[in-house]
Amino acid sequence: MYPIIKAKKLADKIYLMDVVAPRVAANCLPGQFIIAKVDKEGERIPLTICDYDEKAGTVTIVFQTVGASTERMAYLEEGDAFQDFVGPLGCASDLIDEDIEELKKKKILFVAGGVGTAPVYPQVKWLHEHGITADAIVGAKTKDLVILEKEMSAVSNLYITTDDGSYVRKGMGTDVLRDLVQNQGKQYDVCVAIGPMIMMKFVCILTKKLELPTIVSMNPIMVDGTGMCGACRLQVGDEIKFACVDGPEFDGHLVDFDQAM
Repeated sequence: MYPIIKAKKLADKIYLMDVVAPRVAANCLPGQFIIAKVDKEGERIPLTICDYDEKAGTVTIVFQTVGASTERMAYLEEGDAFQDFVGPLGCASDLIDEDIEELKKKKILFVAGGVGTAPVYPQVKWLHEHGITADAIVGAKTKDLVILEKEMSAVSNLYITTDDGSYVRKGMGTDVLRDLVQNQGKQYDVCVAIGPMIMMKFVCILTKKLELPTIVSMNPIMVDGTGMCGACRLQVGDEIKFACVDGPEFDGHLVDFDQAM
């Protein structure tokens, strides 16, 4: 069993949990995911890792209730436990494998949509710990759905936008990206976009026009998480890939989003 030592509601239908899983925490890298199961009858839920603490032996997950299994998870409290908590799975972010000194020369931009802020956070935190402060755009429908603002502000140059204009500014993440590049003269070497499929699609349409290399996370289409079910099969350029075992991160300009959706 994997005890929950922290359970917090971040926003409407969005929850954060710290789970005691020492072996997982000791091997985590930004970009990877875990599979959680409430009990032996429960569904296996793939969730991107939001944070990890090797010393404390904990892994932080953030999830949004979208079905019966995540609804059950939302009722778990501190002191409860997961039957299974498997990971880390998938490949770490490509940024992790780069030479640190070369990485320090790059200008990196992250675009997070909604719950996509959770998997963006460990990447910008890892970069910050290695002396690199990236720019990060966090978009949400309303002010009440903006999550991890304090945490993101501590490790990145944060730009927040809301669809309805209820907080900071009105517009989509793509509007902020366009403003930074075209109006403020910002130049970036790579963009990492994580969020809903439709959001990542339109970020990639824009960054392709801007000739800005873009990485996306295809975690939203994962089901089994082990390459067995084939549900996360997608077209990446001329190749067929599986988000769970080949990713979850891919070259966004090569992903066929229409087919994947």
